[in-house]
Formats: sequence, C-alpha cells, structure tokens
Amino acid sequence: EPCVAALARVERTDFLSPVCIGEVANVSAEITYTSRRSVEVQVNVMSENILTGAKKVTNKATLWYVPLSLKNVNKVLEVPPIQYARKEQEDEGKKRYEEQKLDRLETKQRNGDGIFPVINPEPHTVGYSQSSLIHLVGPSDCTLLGFVHGGVTMKLMDEVAGIVAGPPRHCKTNIVTASVDAINFHEKIKKGSVITISGRMTFTSNKSMEIEVFVDADPFVDEPRERYRAVSAFFTYVSLSKEGKPLPVPQLLTETEDEKRRFEEGKGRYLQTKAKRQAQMQQA
Repeated sequence: EPCVAALARVERTDFLSPVCIGEVANVSAEITYTSRRSVEVQVNVMSENILTGAKKVTNKATLWYVPLSLKNVNKVLEVPPIQYARKEQEDEGKKRYEEQKLDRLETKQRNGDGIFPVINPEPHTVGYSQSSLIHLVGPSDCTLLGFVHGGVTMKLMDEVAGIVAGPPRHCKTNIVTASVDAINFHEKIKKGSVITISGRMTFTSNKSMEIEVFVDADPFVDEPRERYRAVSAFFTYVSLSKEGKPLPVPQLLTETEDEKRRFEEGKGRYLQTKAKRQAQMQQA
C-alpha cells in the first residue's frame, strides 16, 4: 500500500564540529533496523573543505520513522523486514528499539505541565530565562499531506532554546548547540494549526546548559479537539568565547520543588552522557 514516512523520534544528536560557510556537506543515511511498524535510520554528516580537501565528521544521529497510509494518514502500516549481515546486528537493533520505545512512553507520561509567566523574576532563575514562540503553520511548513515537516519543528525548537540559553537571558556570551537529547514527535501537527514552542532551563553544569523544549498545538477552529502536546526534547548548549573556547556558565537558581526535581533529573542525564563518552573514549 502506498505510504509516507513520518518522523517519530530523533535519538540523541551530538554536534561534533561546526560546518562552515563554503564547505561541502555530505549526508549519508542507512536503514539499520526494522520493527513491525517502524524503521531505524542511521545518519552521518561529513564536511569537506574544498580548498584543503580536509574532511571531518560533524554530526551523527539515529532517526525513527513510521509508515503512514496515503489513503488514511492515521493508519500505521507494516514495515518490510530487512536482511541483516549478522544476527548480532538484529539483536543490537532490537535492544535500541526497546529502549527508545520505553523512553517515548516515559516522556509522554510527564508531558502534562506547561510554562507560565513569572512577575519580576530574579536573574539566572528558571522564570527569568524561559521563553515562548507562537507560530501559525502554513503550507510551506508542511508535507504534501498537510502535516508539519519534522525539520521545521526542530528549527523552531532550537531557536527558542537558543533564546533561553543566550543573551539577553541566561548567558551574556555567544552560545552554540552542543547536543540534542531524543526529540519525540508524539502527534502530528496539521496545516493551519497554531503551535506554541516553549523552553525553560532545567540544569546547568560548569560549562553546559540543558533546556527543555516542548511544542503544544492548537488545532483548527472548527475541530472539537483541545490543545495537545505534539513534540518534546532537551537541548544542551555551551558558552563560547570569541576564540571559540568554552566558558563557565552562570549556575541555575532553582526556587520551587518542581524546578529542583527537574534539576536533579537533568543532572542524572548529564552524568549518564558523561559516563557514555568516557567509555567510548576508552574503547577508542
């Protein structure tokens, strides 16, 4: 049956190196696992300096797609299985599938809260830097089926996270995206919807900031459905000097019990990621 691939999740993405103006970007993608109703795609980005010929890996990510029927976009179709070179590849892919499935479920369960204005907030508090952006979904934002492109949503989320992290909010210096934790696309967003992209600081280490970003959608006026949580993710930013060197970031001041809880959860994610990186370096 004819179908379209809808982006359901983007696994943690690390921005290993910047891609500069004038460089050639080579993006390669490969299907590495298929479940009954989803496809795992591994993506690598490599940049090449056309003057020197130097190449470097700038980005690696894992994307999960689901096939939607062209006849009924609310129907998820079955995926043809792929052939694996080794049994270990299938076992490792199944393990990744189960982990992301569990994480998606946990993320959806904690998506009930929102961001509310704070009167006269103190600097470096959650309320001081939190930001929101309202966007009307137009035809240029959507696929041929009238649903928002995943890349459009991610760009808007990155903009809001950058506002929270950078001047004139939490940091007064230049900031860049260092990584993005899993982006979960919980539900489709239709053309004509009004989306609110909200961001708030959740955790700071000595040299990094974690910002939680989520997208709420208000459907068509003539639709009976109420506002719903469509996308959620965590972005990590670092502060850089003019020479591109990491700078210390102001520590986040937590005030409420919820803010303290989110801070500890962010600290757990930070320590877990740090441990994974150290293990990868030892293996290398």
